[in-house]
Amino acid sequence: MNWIIRKSNKLSAHTYLGEILKPLDEYIELYNWIITDIDGGENLSELPIDYEHDYFVLSATDFRKILNGRFQFYWGIILAVPKFIDIKLDQDNLPYSEGNDMIWENSHIQYQEAEIEIACVDSSYTIVKLTKKELSDKFKTYFDEAITLDKFNSKKSSESK
Repeated sequence: MNWIIRKSNKLSAHTYLGEILKPLDEYIELYNWIITDIDGGENLSELPIDYEHDYFVLSATDFRKILNGRFQFYWGIILAVPKFIDIKLDQDNLPYSEGNDMIWENSHIQYQEAEIEIACVDSSYTIVKLTKKELSDKFKTYFDEAITLDKFNSKKSSESK
């Protein structure tokens, strides 16, 4: 299921991953985490992030440092890939958010083996795509204000007419 959060009282800022992933916290260790196309705020000194790199593949342990570090992503893609899958990224075709119309498409996840994709969109929207119903149900139960990406796109489309 694909969700978008535009407004939420449960978030101090749209793209603090620790807050976005709170309902899925028990699953963090099942994945390695890909982070690409990031633009973000402060608090980098203690985090495994370096703007000199185009992407990062982080273990759950290193990813938890980001979750606990209160780092706000303005733009970026975060992907969860099951630990048993060998991650191979095409350096010339990395997942990205800014200017990418595909992030608005239902069920389109930019890395085929990923089970979770989070698209941070200009600190204004957070798009969360989940391939497993169990994860989607937990996410929606916690973020009852999240709307389906289809519904958001339909509303956006009708407003522009």
